[in-house]
Amino acid sequence: MIAAIAVPRNVVMDYVALTKPRIILLLLFTALGGMFLASRGAPDLSLMLLVLSGGALASGGANALNHYLDRDIDRRMSRTRNRPVAVGRVRPQDALIFGIALNVVAMVILSTWVNALSAGLTLSATLFYALVYTKGLKRNSPHNIVIGGAAGAIPPMVGWVAVTGTVGLPAMYMFAIVFFWTPPHFWALALLLKDDYARAGIPMLPVVAGIAETKKAIFLYAWLVAAVTVMFAASGSVGWVYLATSTILGAGFIWYSWGLLRKPDIEGAKSLYLYSLLYLGLVFLAIILDSAITL
Repeated sequence: MIAAIAVPRNVVMDYVALTKPRIILLLLFTALGGMFLASRGAPDLSLMLLVLSGGALASGGANALNHYLDRDIDRRMSRTRNRPVAVGRVRPQDALIFGIALNVVAMVILSTWVNALSAGLTLSATLFYALVYTKGLKRNSPHNIVIGGAAGAIPPMVGWVAVTGTVGLPAMYMFAIVFFWTPPHFWALALLLKDDYARAGIPMLPVVAGIAETKKAIFLYAWLVAAVTVMFAASGSVGWVYLATSTILGAGFIWYSWGLLRKPDIEGAKSLYLYSLLYLGLVFLAIILDSAITL
């Protein structure tokens, strides 16, 4: 009888950390919103489990690749210097192999038991995040998160495509909501970590343009996010539950952004950052509830 290989708990936790599980949860929730909307209620349980499993593996794999690619700048930032690859607890090549392996398994699951389009969209998100954003835009452009945010906006499209087999207008609206939400959400965090990013040589907007210009950009994008969410309701794809909830949440986003704009320095940035996390989760919860109620 072959004895089981004991893996130390700290090693397991390091590999879990590579996947950035908290980020995965929010991405999966947006994918779930896409599935509920496409199904006009609760999606098929087996399909839902397959999509969420494939999405979790692909997202975790993409995040592991991010650890591999960013190991040099992670060492220069106080927020990230203790990450497993940055400090050497996980070898870079092992993180690379782990990230690729997770994505391969995800592609097999989605292409075999869901559909080819959902697998293709998921793979495109991984490649865009790892190569276009992490390796390219993040290090070279203050507009990095504006363009790079497209990777995080794909999961709700995957949820929609998993059910329908096609990319429809509702999927594009959900993509747009996450796409326009990403810059103000991330810039609020970047304001809090401005010195960290400057030390690492990353041209985030607060580093390049300054605090005042960043706050103006956040305020503008808050209006864009609010407008897109209301436009989605006008398309007829969602009903009154979503419209009422998203309107109130959008007003809150604008209010927090206005508060940040009028306060000195970065006062209010943390409140906006935390609200933005709540905002996206509640918008997609509204999509889920609206889909179930308006059956």
